[in-house]
Amino acid sequence: MRQKLRYPWLDLDVDDRAAPVIAVRVDADGTKEEVPEHSHRKGQLVVSLGGGVTCRVPSGLWMVPPHCAVWIPSRMPHSNRATANARLFFVYVEAELVDLPERCCTISISPLLRELVVELSDGAQHDEARRERLIGVLLGELPRMPVQQLHLPLSREPRLKRIAAALADNPADRRTLAQWADHVALSESSLARLVAKETGLTFGRWRQQLHLIVAIRELAAGASVQQVSAGLGYESVTAFITMFRKALGKPPAKYLATVAQAT
Repeated sequence: MRQKLRYPWLDLDVDDRAAPVIAVRVDADGTKEEVPEHSHRKGQLVVSLGGGVTCRVPSGLWMVPPHCAVWIPSRMPHSNRATANARLFFVYVEAELVDLPERCCTISISPLLRELVVELSDGAQHDEARRERLIGVLLGELPRMPVQQLHLPLSREPRLKRIAAALADNPADRRTLAQWADHVALSESSLARLVAKETGLTFGRWRQQLHLIVAIRELAAGASVQQVSAGLGYESVTAFITMFRKALGKPPAKYLATVAQAT
C-alpha cells in the first residue's frame, strides 16, 4: 500500500481496520512540511529506509535516521517531518500484540525487519496464511531491536518553549545560558534549574542533543559534514566531529554506516 505523506488520508483509516498490522509505503513527495499533529488508536512505527524523519510528540522530538524507526504508542499525539529524499514506511500495530514501551523510542531496524516491512507493505501479493506468518515474525523481532539515544526532551513551560522554538529555527544560535536567561527574564541560575527540572539535562547538553538531531537529519538528507558543521555554528569541522564522536561514540559517517548495518 502506498500513500502521500499528508494527513488525514482520505482513503485510509487505519483504526477502522481489524488487521493486527498494517504496513504502508509512504511517498515523502519532496516536501519538508510538517504533517499536522494527529493520533491513532493503533501504535505506529515510523520506519526510514532512506533519508530521515523527525517525529514530534508533546514531551519531545525524536529522530529517525536511515535504517531506524520510532515507536509511537497508541493514542499519542504526534506530527512528522521528512527529508525530501526520505524512503518511509508506516507500520500500524495493535499495541497489545507487541512488547514495546508505552513511551516513544528510536530503535535500529535489522535487515530482516526491513524486508518484513517492505513485504507487508505490498500485501496484495500475499495469501492470508503467508501474511500471518510474516506478521508473527515481525511482532517477535521488534522487541529485540536496540534503542538509539536520538531524543530531544521538550517542555510545555512557556519560556522553554520560546527557547526551543528559537533554537529549532536557528540551531547556530550561540547565545549563552546567561543571555538566554536575560531573554526570558530569568536569572541564569533559575533558568539552569528550570531546564534541568523540565528536561533532565543541563542547558549545554540539551542544546547539544538538538544539534545531534539536526545533524543526523541533514546528513541523512545528503548534506556534507562541512555544510552541517557550518549550519550549526561550529568554528571548525573538527570541533563538530569531536562533539559528535563524544556524544554517539563514532564520527558522523561511521555512525550512519553502523546504524545502516544494525543487527
